Amino acid sequence: MARASRFLSAFLLLAFSTVVLAQRVEGSRAQASGPYSAEVVVNNQTDAQRNTGFARGLLQVLQRVTGDRSVNQKPGVGDELRRARQYVDHYDFRQDEGIGPTGAPTYNTTLVVQYDPKKVDEIISTLGLQSWPTPRPKPVLWLAIDDGSGPRLVGLNKSGAARPVLDRAKQRGYSLGLPAGTAAEQALVGSIWRGDTAAIARASSKYAPPMQLIGKLYRTVAGGWQAEWTFLDSGRQLAKTATYDRDARRAMAGGADIAADALIRKYAKPGKTLGPPGRYVVTITGVNSTDDFIRLAAYLERSAVVKRATALRATPDGLTYELELVSGVAGFSKAVAKDGVLEPVGDDDATTTFRLR
Repeated sequence: MARASRFLSAFLLLAFSTVVLAQRVEGSRAQASGPYSAEVVVNNQTDAQRNTGFARGLLQVLQRVTGDRSVNQKPGVGDELRRARQYVDHYDFRQDEGIGPTGAPTYNTTLVVQYDPKKVDEIISTLGLQSWPTPRPKPVLWLAIDDGSGPRLVGLNKSGAARPVLDRAKQRGYSLGLPAGTAAEQALVGSIWRGDTAAIARASSKYAPPMQLIGKLYRTVAGGWQAEWTFLDSGRQLAKTATYDRDARRAMAGGADIAADALIRKYAKPGKTLGPPGRYVVTITGVNSTDDFIRLAAYLERSAVVKRATALRATPDGLTYELELVSGVAGFSKAVAKDGVLEPVGDDDATTTFRLR
């Protein structure tokens, strides 16, 4: 009987868990797919590493969907990262084998996580974060590399040479294309090297969209690698800068960030909030002592969706506040439901009465 009870308990625990291990057929390989999934290298498959990985993966997704590399510094995002497990749809582990610097084999464990798109979008709406709309453009990467034997264009048939910048673009939430690498295009290396962006734009006209990330990567006299970048959108220069690193791969990958930041500056939109931001009058009940009032005031002070809280009056029915909210009462209701300090009175998202727990 005791054994049956333990079996039933284990079954129920699995059946009602909100985070499930993905099921795969034999021979398939777990990998992230789409903007709401992430891959995180972890030390092992313990609960502690998995939960830390959930937070790191959610940060990747938020950065990708919003386009904001510093999104973790926005108010309220840290709280959501600590709740990352709640936003996981399913996950899996993958074992990756590689070769270390000494030639010895290396083994890494990668956590592959799929997050619930609706719940992630709700975070963005509740906190009023910006969004980078999809579908996103796929600029053409015109990259010339000089490793000491003369500059050469990286065409589609040599895509491995540009892998760091191509992979970094995917991490940022968009893709870069490569030119075919025909003889005529190879002849454009000189134009890239002398900064003739108009010639590159003309040659790129047969590719869509009319966006080009133009870069030249070369060894410096002092050692290391420098890449000079220009990003064009329909002939207009949106960015021009350089990246340097001792490692050629990191210097190259920086070009993807330059293009992404330029695209975001032009195309990112203010977040679509759950409700219109503004000032709202709400009533809060259940405040029965000085300690309750202090706890309430502290909560409103730290809430990411409350810009300002002004106490208006106290009545037998409760305390009346004017709250300046970033995503309306609907966003405030969603936030308090997760934080567990207040609870809406009634099921209406537009309710303006809340109870202190």
